[in-house]
Amino acid sequence: MSELKELTVEGLWKNNPALVQLLGLCPLLAVTATVINGLGLGLATMLVLIGSNVTVSLVRNIVRNEIRIPVFVMVIAAFVTIVQLLMNAFTYELYLTLGIFIPLIVTNCAIIGRAEAYASKNAVLPAAVDGLMMGAGFTAVLMVLGGMREALGSGTLLAGADRLFGSIATNWTITLFDTEQPFLLAILPPGAFLGMGLLIAVKNVIDARLAARQQPETKTVTRIRVTAES
Repeated sequence: MSELKELTVEGLWKNNPALVQLLGLCPLLAVTATVINGLGLGLATMLVLIGSNVTVSLVRNIVRNEIRIPVFVMVIAAFVTIVQLLMNAFTYELYLTLGIFIPLIVTNCAIIGRAEAYASKNAVLPAAVDGLMMGAGFTAVLMVLGGMREALGSGTLLAGADRLFGSIATNWTITLFDTEQPFLLAILPPGAFLGMGLLIAVKNVIDARLAARQQPETKTVTRIRVTAES
């Protein structure tokens, strides 16, 4: 359980593929104009991560080292194709919106990186949890960045939710404020860069404060031990 807990913390915070490893930035910055776009691409990436990690873990003792990278890429491409066909069949409008960035999941360094660094060296369950948590961390960043850009740019949240969840989500759009002209800086790519930089800065500040809190506790424990020995 301690290993699974560590994988959860690593994927969601300490080693987040978007905020720490800075992988997959091209689709992350390109499609996060809305929360739903980010959620759709994040879920697709998560499914590919889980599927590829599990498969790579299953065949890790069969595939020779000389050909492991081509085999891993073929596995990832197969799962990307499956996800692409599923989105084409069930979420066609979202599929059109995300466009080329769905097949480009194959080139996402976070996926091949986890397959090589973790799944190829561990059992199926830890590999599946690693894929799930890395995908969840990536999806969370996509959604937060998409929410920031959508709220500032258009004054709404969850616009177009029916493209992912169907007709049941037609009325899910939340209007924060009415605007005649959208805030283009937030909607266009420069806004994505600024928003991503802000998220990374916030994470760094939180990490610094957590580290500062832990240092006094360590010093206090050390002093108590020294006093007891003397």
